Amino acid sequence: MDGMTALDSVLQQAHVVQVNSVGRFKEDAEIRVDLSDPAQSVQLRAAMAVESLPGFHCMCLGDIRFEVFDGSGGLAVVVLHHGATLRWRQWESDAVLTDGRLLLAWLDGHGMPGPMQQFEADRLRAEEGTEGERNWLAAMPAGLEGPADRILALSRTGGMPSPELLVELTDQLHLTFPDPVERVLALLIWNGSGSGRCSGYPVHEGVPGELLSRVPIADLLAALTDPRAEEQHNAGAVRHLVGWKTRPRQKRDVARLPEPLRARLLAHARRSGDSDKQSRAERWLAPLRA
Repeated sequence: MDGMTALDSVLQQAHVVQVNSVGRFKEDAEIRVDLSDPAQSVQLRAAMAVESLPGFHCMCLGDIRFEVFDGSGGLAVVVLHHGATLRWRQWESDAVLTDGRLLLAWLDGHGMPGPMQQFEADRLRAEEGTEGERNWLAAMPAGLEGPADRILALSRTGGMPSPELLVELTDQLHLTFPDPVERVLALLIWNGSGSGRCSGYPVHEGVPGELLSRVPIADLLAALTDPRAEEQHNAGAVRHLVGWKTRPRQKRDVARLPEPLRARLLAHARRSGDSDKQSRAERWLAPLRA
C-alpha cells in the first residue's frame, strides 16, 4: 500500500474517531465523531491528507491523539504534532500534512479549539520574532555586518558569544567609532532594539549587552548625559542597567547615576508597557534615600 494513501484507506473504513489531548490541551474535552456520515468522513480524510514522508521524527510526544475505530475494533492511532505532522506506527517517519490548518480547523469545528489557538499564537510569536530580528539588524552599529550571521546563529544553537567573537566586535567598534561617547551611543541603540525585553529574549540580543558590560561606567554616563542621547538610547540603557547581572559591579555602577538620569530612565521604563522591565526599573532606579 502506498505510504501517502495508506492512512486514507484506513479512514475510509472508519466508523468513529475519538480525539483527545496528549499533553498541553487539557482544557479541551475528549470528542467523538461519527464517521458513518459520509460528509464527516470526507471532511476528516481531506484534513488528514499527507504530502510526504521526509524521514524525520519530532522529538516530542505530540499534541492530539486520533483513535480510529470500525465496527469491530480499533484501526489506527495517529498523533498530531504542532499542527503540521502526523505520527502513525505504519510509517517509518512522521508524515507532513498537506494542509495542517485544515486539520486544526476540523478540531476547532468539533469542539477542540486549543490546537488552533496555540498554532496561531506560535505563528504570531514567530512573526514578531522575525520583525524584531529585522529591527535588531537595522540597529546594528556600522562595521559589524560581517559577523551578523554568526551572531544570529547563537539563537539557533543556544550558545553564548565566544570570547573571540566579542574581541572581534570590540575591535571593529573601536575602528568605526574612535570616540567613546559615539561608540556607546551606537551600542545603546542596538541594545534597545529587537524584543527590548530584559528576560526571555533571543540569545543573539544579549551580544550588545555583553559589549556594554565592558564599557567603563564613566563612558556610559558620558553618553547618557550627552545632548545627542534620545529615547532610543534610554531604551538601551534601561535594558542594560536593570537586567540580571549585566555588569560586573552593577549595584555600584547604578548607584553612580545622577538623580535626573535615574528619573529619566525610570520614566522610560514606566512608559514601555513592559511590566517585567518596569518592576526591575522600580527596584534599581527608584530615587536614592538621603
